[in-house]
Parts: sequence; C-alpha cells; structure tokens
Amino acid sequence: MPRYPTLFAVFGLTALLAPAARAQGDANDATEKALKAASLKAAPYIAKIETAGGRGMIGGGGDGPPGRPPAPGVRKGVGPTSGVVVDKSGYVISSAFNFANKPTDIFVTVPGRERKVAKIVANDTSRMLTLLKVDLTDLPVPEAFPTKDVKVGQWTLALGRTLDPETSKAPSVSVGIVSATGRIHGKCLQTDCKVSPVNYGGPLVAVDGRIMGVLIPASTSGDGETAGVEWYDSGIGFAVPMEDVFASAKRMIASGKDLRRGVVGFIPQTAGELYNVPCVVGTVAPESVALKIGLKPGDRITAIDGAKVENYSQLQHLLGPKYEADAIDLTVERDGKEVKFDKVVLGGTNVTFAQPFLGILPMRDDNEAGVEVRFVYPKSPAEAAGIKAGDRITKLGAVAAGGPVPPKGKGPLPPGGPTAITGGRAQMVQLITRFSPGIEVELELKRKDGGKVETVKAKLAAIVEDLPERDKLPYPATKEKALEKPAVPMPKGGPQPKKDEPKKDDEKNKLPVGFLTKDPKDDTKPLTSLTGREYWMYVPDNYDKNRSYGVILWLHAVKGGLAPKDMKDTWERFCDQAHFIMIGPKSKNGTAWTPNESEDVVNAVNEALKPYTVDRTRIVAHGMGLGGQMALYMGFTARDLIRGVAVSGAVLGINAKDNLPAQPLSFFIVAGAQDTLLKDIEETRDKLKEKRFPIIYREIKNFGKEYLDQKTLDELVVWLDSLDRI
Repeated sequence: MPRYPTLFAVFGLTALLAPAARAQGDANDATEKALKAASLKAAPYIAKIETAGGRGMIGGGGDGPPGRPPAPGVRKGVGPTSGVVVDKSGYVISSAFNFANKPTDIFVTVPGRERKVAKIVANDTSRMLTLLKVDLTDLPVPEAFPTKDVKVGQWTLALGRTLDPETSKAPSVSVGIVSATGRIHGKCLQTDCKVSPVNYGGPLVAVDGRIMGVLIPASTSGDGETAGVEWYDSGIGFAVPMEDVFASAKRMIASGKDLRRGVVGFIPQTAGELYNVPCVVGTVAPESVALKIGLKPGDRITAIDGAKVENYSQLQHLLGPKYEADAIDLTVERDGKEVKFDKVVLGGTNVTFAQPFLGILPMRDDNEAGVEVRFVYPKSPAEAAGIKAGDRITKLGAVAAGGPVPPKGKGPLPPGGPTAITGGRAQMVQLITRFSPGIEVELELKRKDGGKVETVKAKLAAIVEDLPERDKLPYPATKEKALEKPAVPMPKGGPQPKKDEPKKDDEKNKLPVGFLTKDPKDDTKPLTSLTGREYWMYVPDNYDKNRSYGVILWLHAVKGGLAPKDMKDTWERFCDQAHFIMIGPKSKNGTAWTPNESEDVVNAVNEALKPYTVDRTRIVAHGMGLGGQMALYMGFTARDLIRGVAVSGAVLGINAKDNLPAQPLSFFIVAGAQDTLLKDIEETRDKLKEKRFPIIYREIKNFGKEYLDQKTLDELVVWLDSLDRI
C-alpha cells in the first residue's frame, strides 16, 4: 500500500501545528522580555549590603555535622545581601535576618552611588525589618504595587544584589507567582519564587516593575530574625507588602525607635486550638491593656474593629498587623450580653511579665482542699507572713476593698477578697499569676499545729533565682514522708547501686517500667512512636500510678555528650526518689536537630507518656550543645508542654519570647569557662533576663563542652525538684 497518504497527513499536521508553535514561542519571548524589563526597572532601588564582624553562627553551636550548617542554628553567609531604598534622604530597609549576627560594620551601596557606611536606625520587630541610614541624598524611591491589587497567580520576581551593584546590570532573579496573600497573621504575601539569604531584604517585584514587597524569612510559629529561614529555596517565601514597608519606615524615621507588635494582654483558654473553638479569655496578664480595660476570664472575643472573630486564628490574623499604640475597637460576649471597648490602645510585646513569688513549695499528690506547704523559702514573703511547712493554704486573693491602690497606670487590682482553693496547687498558681510583684495578697491558713484557722497578708516578690539548700529540702515531695529529710543521698553524678524496693502489686506493674529501648510487642524493633520517631525511656521501677511524675525530656547532642545508657545511669536514682520519668527522642536523621521537628517531638512525647501519671508543672527540656539549643527552641515553641529548660553549652537561636503568666518558664543555663561559645551563652542568659525569666546560671571552671560537674549536677536536681514553686 502506498505510504503517501501517511506522509501527507504528517505534513498537514505539521502545517497545522506550526502557528501554535510560533504563538508559543512569541509568548515565551514576550514573557522573557517583560521579566527582564521588570528586573531592570526595579534595579536602581536595590541596594547592596555588606557586613563585617559579628558572629559567624547565628544561634548555632560548634558541633554540627561536617560540611553542613547545624540546626537549629544558622551559619551567617559572608557574601552581600540586599536592601530597598524607602526614602530619598538616605534610608534603606532590609530584612532583620541580615543583621542577626550583630555585625560591627555595615556598608551600603546604592546603584550609581559610592559605597557608604550605614547605621541601624530602628527595627520593626513585628515584621522583622531593619531600617538603615546612609549619608546620601536624592535617592530614587520605588513605586509600591497596591496591596489591594495583589492577586494569587500573578507573576513575581524575587530580586537580590550579589556582587555587581551597577544599574545597567540586572540583579539576581528568581521567578514565580503570588501563591497566597494575608499570610503570617495577615502581615505577608507568599510566593513560590526561590527566596533565600541571597535575596532576603530584596524586593518582590510585579511583572510591570513595581515593587510588591520586601522579602524576609518568616514563620507563624516563630518571630525572631531567623524564624522561617529553614524554608529557604523551598518554594515557600514571604514578603512584607511594600505599602506596609513604607508605613513602617515612616514611623521609624519619625521616632528613631523600634516598632513592636500590638497586644491586648490575655491568653485564651485554649491557646493551642486555633480553629475549632471560640476565642475565650483564659488568663488576663498583670500590667496589661486587658487588665486596664477590665477584660475578664470567660469573656468571649466576638469582633475586632467590626470584623467577626470566631476562633483564635482569626483573632491573630486581625491583630497581627497592628503595632503598639495602635487603637482597636474590641467586642466581647460576657454572661450572654455584648460588651464593647472602644479605642483600645494596644500595648507592646516588650511589656515583660515578672512572675510573682510567694515563697513556698507545695505538697504534691494531695487530694485535700487547699494547698499544703512543703517548704518555705528563707527571706521570702511567705516566711515574713509567718507561713510554716505543714500549714495548709485554703484561700487566696487580693487584699479586701480599701487596700493599697495600684501604681499609676497599672490598672485596677483583681477583685478583692480571698478565693477558696478547691482545685489544689493548679488553682493556686492560676490565682497568684493574676498579680504582679509588689501586690499585697490575703491568705487563709489552717495551721499544722492545732488546726487553727488564721488570715495573713503577704507582699508578693519577683521570683527568686536562689535554690533551696539541698539538705533542707523535704524529699521526696509526697504526702507520706514529705516533711522528712532524704533517707537516701541524692545522685552523685554516676551509676550507683539502688536499695531493694518492696515487691509491687500487680496493679502497679501493668505499665512498662525500667530502662525501655525496645518495642514491648516486638523486641527486635526499637521503641517507636506512631509518628515513626525512635526514643528511649526510663520509668522508675517503683512507679506508682497514684503519684504524679515529672518528666526530663533529653535532647541528645549532635556529637559527644552522653549515650542513653549513661544518661539513665546518671539520673536513675534521682528519678526514683523525686518521681521523674526520663525520655530521650532521637532526631530524625540521628544527628542534627531541625526546628521543624519540634511539633513531632511533642507529639511523640505526649503519646509515650499518655499511659503514665504526669505532673504538667514539672516537664523539663534538657540538652547539651545543639541538643540544648533545640531544648531552648522547644521551651518557646512548645510552651503548652515545657515548664523548664536546662541546658549545657547551648545558645538561644531565636528571639526570647515574652514571659507569660499562664505558662511560666524557668531556665538552668550552664557554660564551660573554656567553651568557645561562652560569650554567646552569656548573651543568651542576658536575653532571658531582659524578658524577666527566672534563671539559674552556672559557669564551670576548666570545662569546655563537657556535660556537668558534680556540684552543678547536684544543683540541677534541686532546681528540678523545686520547679513547682509558688
């Protein structure tokens, strides 16, 4: 059969497809030309920023895997970064990430102008922007693409300056689209362009050359300079809308002061649930805007500036873009009625909360009404009020009406008159965190000797950084022998023989105890959570389901440190005596920790501990080196779980968050005097002190990156056993 018809068919199809191919080529050419034109149009406004000095590692440690930046620390690149001109008088704005290493010198080159020394004017700590000033005038200022006109699917270019600042040369370019708007609590655009430290601080540009925003790393779960940097080049990038950048710069130029996120000052009843429940006030922070305007626990937030609020996520989205001193109209539902608060001036996130301190250790596993006192701190408000070990606190409240007036601007005191304590120490903690240091409270006591009921007053202090004397600390802290001295010495830093324990009955032996490393259903497999994370546990052999157990969450070092068996041997005796469970999850790759493992670790720990009786006031993240850095990270990102952080040779890799009254957090920081990170560890200590967190800091002479010496270990176990102080 002749093949000509087939050939004609092929030629005919080619003729039909040719116009489509030409159209496709024309479209590609047009797109390429438009993108190049947009890049060149934006180029004159993009400054090259160079820094010198400062730390090479932002929040990092020195024991990461070879050839790879350890996580959650970030290695600061040595190349230039980017900024955008925002005012003709020499003001350039950039990402705060570019200065997180605290450089000693900053240099800025605007296209066509000479290189100049720059100084930091102020920081926008809400949108993580830094404003720089250089000695230049008549700079070109870009046109902002209107935020209201930004649509999902629009072409975008992520631009940055690398080595050549010449206007005639295009900056580095990454092309993508707008993938979402209103991200990071309403503050950012999202793009699938490759966004990384190369272009942090550079512009996100529309296809017509106008600037949509300034590129930054960002995350909904963190707010530091490095938050979100782990997503770089992933197709998830963020930019602060340019209109907001100009507004922020204008404020900072006018005041020369940092801008902070605006807050009302309360914690929802269900802060961990973002979407499925109404936003109901749980705790009102002392010295907060919420306290001043009279917001009360139980109030349901229903609207902000007329916009409906149905859950906590919507509240964050509406408040996220606001700054300190901005005003909002707030509507709540109280006892079935609508209550409006007009023109509420927001406070700032720098209003730090100092944890109030009465000066007692409470009895644990106590089912009677009130709180029995286990120990009274010397020179504390409790001692001054005459409270003694064995007394039972049955009521607590502010002094009755007619008592002291709060300082000017501090708002009203919580309602006067003592409240009966029927919910034990958890209720007492909730009551006392309503107050600030310096406030006088009234307590009703039932005396240990004779059962006499008395009322005393105590002026609360800020929580102390002193530890109880080891030999005076009643131990163990349980009902049967709580007021006796320890019958067995505390651990001495290494494995020791244990006293024989009486045989437990079958009921107490139902749960696995001892050093657990294998799956009880298949001892050929390691102990693994439902999420696939491996871990080990030590549950005291004398475990009793009727007692509550604290938890030591051990986050291993990347290299060095102690193996699981060594940790178990070191801590076994203390765990048995003070009723602690120890759990050691393994990082996903077995070496470095990454910030995005935090949630999975929390889930694995909660799953593993679910069968056991856990004391939620004594859960501590403990680690060494980069494991310690991960512990610090989790202290702030898993605050519904962690109540204490104890670390050795670790640096805080994120900004310290605020001290929250309903989620008290304490720190035990250890540094080796010969550790190369000593100055960074001291800076971590100082950052935490600025936020008024209670800290025990110890520097060990002749130590570098070792774990702990005997003296410091002894102090750490006392700190652990007194973590539930009130």
